[in-house]
Amino acid sequence: MKRSFAIAAICSTCAMIGTGFAALDYRPATVAQLQGLDKITARISTFEVPVGQVAKFGTLLIRVDACYRTPPEELPESATFLDISDVPDDGRAAREQLFSGWMFASSPGLSALEHPVYDVWLKECLNPEAEEDSQPKPAQGQPAPEQP
Repeated sequence: MKRSFAIAAICSTCAMIGTGFAALDYRPATVAQLQGLDKITARISTFEVPVGQVAKFGTLLIRVDACYRTPPEELPESATFLDISDVPDDGRAAREQLFSGWMFASSPGLSALEHPVYDVWLKECLNPEAEEDSQPKPAQGQPAPEQP
């Protein structure tokens, strides 16, 4: 009895220590870059959806509710919360909810959309404004460097 309790205590302590080091610092992003596969035509499409907006891919309506990414100095990872529903083209007004949950860029099979015609997965989360700000800008009033 004491031995099993000690083993359980050691395992739980190791699990707590391991999760502290493995936790990633996710930061909000404004745009989710998604990829979709049409299994009938074998075409892959890349499209960007701002958080809070809806995109249409085939008969699917994809709503991005949240998008997070790690900073550049950490392991690259992106996560997004998606709501995906199917709106058939046959005139029926009823939507069929297909997927609602988190998708991770590094593990697309962890929580995947199951559809006979389409696959959708997260490529990465983007911050277009932050990427523009991080670009080096030429100093004002400085002459351009001479080129040979």
